[in-house]
Amino acid sequence: MDSLSQIALGSAVAVAVVGKHTSIKKAALWGAIAGTLPDLDVLIDYGDDLSNMVQHRGFSHSLFYLTLFSPLLALLVCRIHNEMAHYKHWLLGLWLVLITHPLLDTMTIYGTQLALPFSDYPYGVGSIFIIDPLYTLPLLLGVIWVLLKGKTLLAANTAGLVFSSCYLLWSVAAQQHVTGVVKSQLTEIFNHSTKLLVQPTALNTLLWRVLIRTDEAYYEGFYSLLEKEATIELVRFEQDPLLLEQYALHPDVQKLASFSHGFYALEQQKQQIVLTDLRMGQQQNYAFSFVVAEQAAETSLRLPRKLELSATLNWIWLTLKGEEPTEFSQSPHNQTSPAAVLD
Repeated sequence: MDSLSQIALGSAVAVAVVGKHTSIKKAALWGAIAGTLPDLDVLIDYGDDLSNMVQHRGFSHSLFYLTLFSPLLALLVCRIHNEMAHYKHWLLGLWLVLITHPLLDTMTIYGTQLALPFSDYPYGVGSIFIIDPLYTLPLLLGVIWVLLKGKTLLAANTAGLVFSSCYLLWSVAAQQHVTGVVKSQLTEIFNHSTKLLVQPTALNTLLWRVLIRTDEAYYEGFYSLLEKEATIELVRFEQDPLLLEQYALHPDVQKLASFSHGFYALEQQKQQIVLTDLRMGQQQNYAFSFVVAEQAAETSLRLPRKLELSATLNWIWLTLKGEEPTEFSQSPHNQTSPAAVLD
């Protein structure tokens, strides 16, 4: 999730656990700090653009390593504030803050390596977008209310935590519902090699993106929970089998294929071979695309992304209302001609 959400969650958890035993401001501050710490791995350069993407949410998001780190952090806090008598409360609170950070990240689609050093599998439920105001605002309001009113209103902080947690549960339930709709409507497209991904569009859990990947092509469509009788229309994007075969053993292609669980595209765009993670963004504007290096020893370079937020939000709003939106402009590096539309 975004940094603000992690700060709000960290503060809310720390206030809930430690707030009765120390200053609310101390608990909120250290909760915010601990909630930010795992994401400091973005400052590490792993050598190339693709590795920086894949290694993010790595060791710093490991439940094992964070558990080992939490006693040291709790000891530091207690020493600074001379509160060794409350060490066990600080330990529990900061441990919960540290581990809820990667657990929340796991609810997005990016990929979080929770099980390091035992496994580098990138977990991603994909039921919530990386920024969602309905998740973050209740946490912020609860923490701010307690900071303003004091310990007598700790219930406001608890209410924010309960609401945000219920919203996460709702997102999973909505995702499962849309998955069922997809499978019931599109039975003809599924076979042993089909990969299906259902995820929310930006900032909401009402409009869902449907991504299907087969050996020959990938498909993209959308489903709104506000239109329960709507038919899902999929746009098909062909993949060049010769190109896929030619680059199948390229280390960068293999790396992204594994990290994205097979949801990637490889396309010839002018004189470049472009490798794209299909999970983040959508056909008009993907978040992570790379120019594949011709030599395996060279590094693949990430293409810049032009994010048109206002156009994206307008497109989402019109689609939710059941209107036919005008396609928002494509990045010059992410233009692909659809081969067919299935409904």
